[in-house]
Amino acid sequence: MTLRPYQQQAYDAIMAWVSKCVDPCLIEAATGAGKSHVIAAVANAIYSKSGKRILCLAPKAELVHQNREKYLATGNPASIFSASAGDKSLRHPVVFGTPGTVVNAIDHIAPNVAAVILDETHAALTPTIYQIVDAIRQQNPNVRIIGFTATPYTMRHGYIFDSWPDGTSTDYPETRFFKRMVYRITARELIRDGYLTPPVIGEHDGQYDTSGLEINRTGSYTSASVEQTFTGQGRKTSHIVSDLVARCADRRCVLIFAASRQHAKEILESMPIGTAYIDGNTPKHERQQIISDARSGAVKYIVNVAVLTTGTDIPTIDCVVMMRHTESAGLFQQCIGRGLRLHEDKQDCLILDYAENIETHTPDGDLFNPNVDAPYAKQSGTPIDVACPDCHHVNQFTGRENPDGYGISQDGYFIDLDGHRIEGEYGDMPAHHGRRCTGTRITGGHMVRCSYRWTERTCEECGAGNDIAARYCESCRAELVDPNEKLRMEFARMKADPYQTSTDKVLSWTVQPTMSRAGNPMKKVHYQTEYRKNITQFLPYTSRAKRAQTDYMLWRTKTDDGKTMPETVTYLKDRASGFWRILDYNRPADEISQ
Repeated sequence: MTLRPYQQQAYDAIMAWVSKCVDPCLIEAATGAGKSHVIAAVANAIYSKSGKRILCLAPKAELVHQNREKYLATGNPASIFSASAGDKSLRHPVVFGTPGTVVNAIDHIAPNVAAVILDETHAALTPTIYQIVDAIRQQNPNVRIIGFTATPYTMRHGYIFDSWPDGTSTDYPETRFFKRMVYRITARELIRDGYLTPPVIGEHDGQYDTSGLEINRTGSYTSASVEQTFTGQGRKTSHIVSDLVARCADRRCVLIFAASRQHAKEILESMPIGTAYIDGNTPKHERQQIISDARSGAVKYIVNVAVLTTGTDIPTIDCVVMMRHTESAGLFQQCIGRGLRLHEDKQDCLILDYAENIETHTPDGDLFNPNVDAPYAKQSGTPIDVACPDCHHVNQFTGRENPDGYGISQDGYFIDLDGHRIEGEYGDMPAHHGRRCTGTRITGGHMVRCSYRWTERTCEECGAGNDIAARYCESCRAELVDPNEKLRMEFARMKADPYQTSTDKVLSWTVQPTMSRAGNPMKKVHYQTEYRKNITQFLPYTSRAKRAQTDYMLWRTKTDDGKTMPETVTYLKDRASGFWRILDYNRPADEISQ
């Protein structure tokens, strides 16, 4: 098995990564790039070096068989552990399987696994995969995780990796399963180098109105809105079928994506002889026969519902017809990719979109520049380069609005004419929306991110810096509460029970001599605190009452007879007198025995 140049580069990048880092890495390889060959080479190499089991997972049985066949080309045996693929064997050290079958035997499989290779990773990062990986990591914390996908993003979560091959971070790093995309080969590059067939966007007559499609909680279109949009459109569907048949007169194999089974039924009513149909209920042997007939030319048209989107290898497909609207840009890319494989009888692949996918997912008309939806709103503004003061990594962040015309320092802060930083709510004011440096280094086998933050919240418990949006301290796990929210919570607590013990930070105080109504001398101490704001304490220091003497001696001791303002006061409101009583100074309430 000889690898193509870009496949060799992908292999080299993976092996360089796994030799120094145990964090998961990712390869982006466009549909038709031959990921199976790279998977085979990597699996063989890691097994040869480690002597341990290699687990190769794919979400579909077809992919399991394809990947295993490529591995057999290395001259080494491999097992299949997949109920849907027809076998559950662990005889050989390299095992190809589906997650659903593997997870049921993970306690038996997990020991002695050196690497897990995930194909079609964008669709494979499921709770089942996490369960498998966690079980293996318990046996081998140094297990290598390597992912392959043509679309390294999902509809709901955006990118599935932290940083690009050059180290540049994605929008919200440290939230992704894969730490680094170590190599990518795009469809545009493969077309340029003659490894893929170029797509051509065709004109068409008629289309469905998809404006009424509604998204449910899982991010998919609701069945009701899909049916309303695509089914019961007899005249329109018939017209579209007539149009696509006319435009595909000189095409060898046409793959049609329908929106639902009922929609496919309506499409089939107008299709010519030589049309086959596949959905999730099509028997395995029948599906294989249809694919074989499409490769040989016995079948020209294939209408499918949510089946032939990934892992389908029919090189004769030279036209892809979209009669459904995909929820995500990634799925649209997968559909297009079915027609880009090379074949001696085709010069290009015609893309006919009757469901407004191009307008939605590639509005600039470039099929290889999709909109990647992420759950976070991107900040508007001009990108600026910001050098980290600690590691000197140059970050690219979106600049903030600057109506006052401040200068911007090299390390990304607003500065005045004298070069002094402008102060904001959380300290020095950044001139950008970036919070933390995205620079990384590999330490102890793990990719570690630079800890410098332009904006942070300090934990009151341990003093550690945290992201301003963090709920819990990264160091001590104490809950981080916004000061204003904490103030509101404290006021609500006191209002509910004004007689409970509380501890407040003292902002200022005054000590004055005064007289009681009975003419006895006493001290009047007024505290301005963080939450209660105003607390007045009376200390009749000549009184012989035990409580009065205790309170006065505590005050003298803790404040050096009124010369040193306490940092905090712990107090309560006396139920009998209605006056404030200070129980202690510079000590939390939960440590005081009343």
